[in-house]
Amino acid sequence: MTTTLRPTEPLQREADGTRSRRFQVCVNSRPVGAIHLGTSPYFGDSVAQILDLRIEEPDRRRGRGTVAALAAEEVVRGWGCDRMEVSVPAEAEAALKVATALGYVVRNRHMEKLLGDTAPELPAGSRGRPMTEEEYGPWKDRGTQDFAKSWIERGVPEEEAWARAEQTNTELLPGGLATTDMTFSVLEHEGTAVGTLWTGLRHGKTFVYKVESDARHRGKGHGRTLMLLAEAQGIAAGLPAIRLNVFQGNTPAERLYESLGYETVTYHLYKSLL
Repeated sequence: MTTTLRPTEPLQREADGTRSRRFQVCVNSRPVGAIHLGTSPYFGDSVAQILDLRIEEPDRRRGRGTVAALAAEEVVRGWGCDRMEVSVPAEAEAALKVATALGYVVRNRHMEKLLGDTAPELPAGSRGRPMTEEEYGPWKDRGTQDFAKSWIERGVPEEEAWARAEQTNTELLPGGLATTDMTFSVLEHEGTAVGTLWTGLRHGKTFVYKVESDARHRGKGHGRTLMLLAEAQGIAAGLPAIRLNVFQGNTPAERLYESLGYETVTYHLYKSLL
């Protein structure tokens, strides 16, 4: 049997400069599913994404999705792309196995925790306060560098990583410290600043954009306290859940989040197209 991709629309060019196209997945010309391909709005035209891939129930577990994903790689090579990315829900275990078998590597994942009605108490001597304008500038510069470095260490070309970091700042922080729906906090312990926290409203939930303990005060539980502060802020805002991103291989952070009850909701994977 031959599995092929049959276009169901012309190549689309979106307002943000990305391209996309939908295809039927066919076996001997018989439609068995669909796939939607596009280029990345974050990393540019050379990076493709599998936006959606579905195989109809009667044809699942026969390798149709695997062959369709391989065929998709050939399509985007024709677009001039040299990397493919895909996001897989945590509950889609079969899809995750297929992706890893095809050579996709987990770069990062989103984790989430439901929030209750009662804010957690911070340890004695610890309190959160708003970040000042004087603190914001150096904090932002340091965060941009750290963000770009994290992507570079996980296979993103340096130029793309820096462009992504700058684009993220432009999109998320148009008003700087006064940006709507963003909260910037400093954690103090017994009067000394020991960490920083950046949270915001995203899709009706609290999102932890950046949490960092001061290097001079690490190993003292302040990272956990910062996460408790983030939960308290979400509960005070009446939000139902809190979500965050963690890069693969950041073992201390992964262990901290898991110990606090966070669960993985989405895996984000990539593959270089040689």
